[in-house]
Amino acid sequence: MAGDVAIRIEGLSKRYRLGEDRPLGRLLRRALGRAEPQDLWALREVGFDVPRGEAIGIIGRNGAGKSTLLKILARITQPTAGSATIRGRVGSLLEVGTGFHPELTGRENVFLNGAILGMRRAEIAARFDEIVEFAGVERFLDTPVKRYSSGMRVRLAFAVAAHLDPEILIVDEVLAVGDAEFQSRCLGKMSDAAGHGRTVLFVSHNLAALKALCSRAVWLDAGRVAADGPAASVVDTYLDAGRQRAEVPLARRLDRAGSGELRFTRIEVRAGSPARRGVAAATGMPLSISLDYAAAGDAPLKNVRIALLVLDTLGNRVFATDTRLVNADFAELPPEGSLVCEIPDLPLTSGSYPLGLWATVSDAVADHVEDALLLHVQDGDVFGTGRTTIAEKHGPVAVRHAWRLVEGSGEDVPAAGSLP
Repeated sequence: MAGDVAIRIEGLSKRYRLGEDRPLGRLLRRALGRAEPQDLWALREVGFDVPRGEAIGIIGRNGAGKSTLLKILARITQPTAGSATIRGRVGSLLEVGTGFHPELTGRENVFLNGAILGMRRAEIAARFDEIVEFAGVERFLDTPVKRYSSGMRVRLAFAVAAHLDPEILIVDEVLAVGDAEFQSRCLGKMSDAAGHGRTVLFVSHNLAALKALCSRAVWLDAGRVAADGPAASVVDTYLDAGRQRAEVPLARRLDRAGSGELRFTRIEVRAGSPARRGVAAATGMPLSISLDYAAAGDAPLKNVRIALLVLDTLGNRVFATDTRLVNADFAELPPEGSLVCEIPDLPLTSGSYPLGLWATVSDAVADHVEDALLLHVQDGDVFGTGRTTIAEKHGPVAVRHAWRLVEGSGEDVPAAGSLP
């Protein structure tokens, strides 16, 4: 391996077997008439080099193989074929609490992780205070990690992975667990690591953050490398592909995740009051989104949760409508039908917004479709003042609001433009 290459990936493939393939499983499958196990190739002949000191973003839709790739690089799982050669000590954060022993305290886990990375106790102790300060878990250092919240675990795990001098830092989407302030600190820490000659591999759906951090991006699609090049260019190509997917009728979409117990078959947007087809959606206008669905069998569906995700053009979630948020999960649904989500006052400013669909049946993911539709929104006089919002100036969301003056007496004095 060349001296300036930190990671070399050659012909990397990973196959999983879907379904039971042990002797007892085969007997039961024959007795019950179930389908034979199938091969799922999470990765197929992936290959690229990562020069030392480069920050690379790995992008792709859910199920594209991103996490599988990182798990192979972190030596959590083995490839079916090909190789991944790594030069340097690796610090990885792939799942909340990865590498932590739940019965050990936070303090003990810091030293355990450092030892796994091959560091001496004195080296870990020299960085200990810095790790604890970054994680913000001082009060809970001597509490078993099993009692930590997911946010506490991810803060401590990232602090350990980033501060114990790894030559290669691998970080998965798990940073989404933390709050915005912590995410910003993590991105700053990764940027600092890259600036000091360390190698960073970063998987994230936050494409704006990825473009800011990484000079290069690799797009994985269905387990293969679809594009590899400058981060801005690869991200733009990836987003263009998402817009093209949104034009394919929902019933024909094969790029979806979930068990298939429920499948969305059609999505339609109606705007105005009453809701009508063919009316352009506008800021402040009532919007109705209709979702047709079908079950895999003839039995009613139990305990169904539906969510509709609205994203911006960089893949960041703007808002979500979720049946659980409004106590509207369906205890039972017929095998097929149509569901309608009503948004009485569309808060989006002008632009195009990809919609994602998500459904669970008895808490198991049944269908997940990204880029199910591209919602185009025009300017609207949401405030009734004759003025419209400007997305570049006011952001993607227009919120109805009022201003008032409170005088010394404590009485409210209405301000011009107050809402009725």
